Amino acid sequence: MPIVVIDDQPLHYVDQGCGPAVLLGQSYLWDHQMWAPQIEALSQHYRVIVPELWGHGKSGPLPSQTRSMNDLARQMLSLLDHLNIAKVNLVGLSVGGMWGAPLALLAPERINSLVLMDTYLGAEPDATREKYFALLNAIEAAGAIPEPLLDIIVPIFFRPGIDPTCALYQDFRQSLREFPRERLLDSIVPLGRLIFGREDALEGLCRLPADTTLVMCGNEDQPRPPAETKEMAELIGCPWVLIPDAGHISSRENPEFVNGALLTFLATHT
Repeated sequence: MPIVVIDDQPLHYVDQGCGPAVLLGQSYLWDHQMWAPQIEALSQHYRVIVPELWGHGKSGPLPSQTRSMNDLARQMLSLLDHLNIAKVNLVGLSVGGMWGAPLALLAPERINSLVLMDTYLGAEPDATREKYFALLNAIEAAGAIPEPLLDIIVPIFFRPGIDPTCALYQDFRQSLREFPRERLLDSIVPLGRLIFGREDALEGLCRLPADTTLVMCGNEDQPRPPAETKEMAELIGCPWVLIPDAGHISSRENPEFVNGALLTFLATHT
């Protein structure tokens, strides 16, 4: 995987295919494999760029300068500069959308189109923020993600009816189990606090162009329920789509539907 140094840390990314550029932003606690079905499908027609979040995959530690979603957006803009990509189609899922929308507002001239998936630009509701901060505190104290915490964390990312013995579920659980202590302490925990302690950014959504924006959400997404997707789409004035039989990581739970929706949208916005 290619690498670029941003804010004094190495950022790893996938760069696959040719054509108009598509930048895919992933969820917290996932590496680029979260987008594996989309990389395969989209790279037949587009140049697909997938940066791995700090502390995830092969990327380095969270840079000390990173204190907000706007900082993540600025860092991803630096990646586009490094790659000499003038305009991009940005697809952000979860945290990818939380920095994706700020990037689109920071540099609108660089964005052909924007897809926000299973994400929310409002502040985290108090109850869930307190829950997530308690989990982060427990991970920090343990220097690991113990089995009882895995039992709480892993189901959050999937639809309630998923088979917990399936490879997708078990592989994700194993990836969390394998996070090294140093990476948890220097990147995963502080990045989580940054994400779940983020400021409300809903007000800016009305400045996004409705005709080149799409909002999507798994119809069984628990942390980012469809009501939030509808709320954001109405603020933007853009269409919104529910992804059937999918939870938070809709890109992996219903990749055929997601691929079809993205290919249809991109074909008319590139």
